[in-house]
Amino acid sequence: MKQSNQTMPKAVEDCHELLAWIIPKLDQFPRNRRYTLGERIENGLLLVLENLIQAAYQKSQTTYLQTANLQLDVVRHLWRLSHTLQSITHQSYGQGAERLTELGRQIGGWRKQKESNTPASAA
Repeated sequence: MKQSNQTMPKAVEDCHELLAWIIPKLDQFPRNRRYTLGERIENGLLLVLENLIQAAYQKSQTTYLQTANLQLDVVRHLWRLSHTLQSITHQSYGQGAERLTELGRQIGGWRKQKESNTPASAA
């Protein structure tokens, strides 16, 4: 398969890797949490990925990046709740929390970069 000439931003690639890492963890949730909390986390991260990909292809990116950042914050809270309910191990929680935080930093940096490049009259 031929690669696209446009390289994806690091945030898109890291979100993809986060999904690949977290989905097997969600599959191990207890049955009563897998189809509620687990699905919400997975769907939330898929929405983050969608918004990041859309931002990569749009001239005006800030709306997509704001939406991705907000959705990521929801996922962070759901991830913490899954730890509180003992659906994941402490170690998995820590690794996931670090990955979510790093992705949030990348989205925030991307957003700040785009906002600083926007002329004041366009705001």
